[in-house]
Amino acid sequence: MRRPPPTLIAGGVLVGLVILTALLSFTWTPRSPTHVVIPDRFLGPGQRGYLLGSDQFGRDVFSMLMVGARNTLFVGIVAVGIAVVLGVPLGGLAALRRGAAEEVVMRGSDVMLAFPALLLAILFAAVFRPGTLTAMIAIGLAFTPVFARLVRGTGLQVMAQDYVTAARTFGSSSSGIFWRHLLPNVANVLIVQATVAFALAILAEAALSYLGLGTQPPTSSWGRMLSDAQNYLNQSALLALWPGLAIALSVLGFNLLGDGLRDVLDPKMVERVQ
Repeated sequence: MRRPPPTLIAGGVLVGLVILTALLSFTWTPRSPTHVVIPDRFLGPGQRGYLLGSDQFGRDVFSMLMVGARNTLFVGIVAVGIAVVLGVPLGGLAALRRGAAEEVVMRGSDVMLAFPALLLAILFAAVFRPGTLTAMIAIGLAFTPVFARLVRGTGLQVMAQDYVTAARTFGSSSSGIFWRHLLPNVANVLIVQATVAFALAILAEAALSYLGLGTQPPTSSWGRMLSDAQNYLNQSALLALWPGLAIALSVLGFNLLGDGLRDVLDPKMVERVQ
């Protein structure tokens, strides 16, 4: 049995810690992340029972980080889910139908790729209002062309196989070919891409919250914690360190997990290692 690559193990450990922290925050946090204690402002790590210290309002930083992990994972799951639900059928349509359908999907993807998640969120915030829902939809729509192009490119290779030609000869419908042949053969690359997209979604959500376009108070968010901390770097530089470190380790974990899954799921990588 082949040993799992180190990147998969390291990424799994980091991602597991983030998920465990998020799940634990539903049932327990050291203190309420929204409880304000003015006399406890800017306490250092370990002082008066604050594991990582307190912020400018005397709130527990560790509790805020725990709830922020929950919010970050929620935004990432929904955003990547939107991208998969929209992008996979569009990419499959382009691979199956070709011709005009393929041109419409691909040119639409080109247009969408010109609008990064941050710009889409600004547009959405101008039309609606800033919030978690706005961030999730903007990030999901921004990632949709990536999944559409991935499924289309991999799907074209699948459609060229003899068993697909045989299935068409015996009267299989396009939807049947999509579910029985195309989707199972692109599932591995989709899993890897979803993992990488999750890391990018964490960065995008943090950036949007930092600019005030993402999660709104009083809900804790790593990006907004960074934004608040920049005004108090002289009093406590650690306020910026903890959320920045949480974002960096989370993104690193998902990227390492994606690299590890690619090494395991990609047959070409397996043959190269052997």
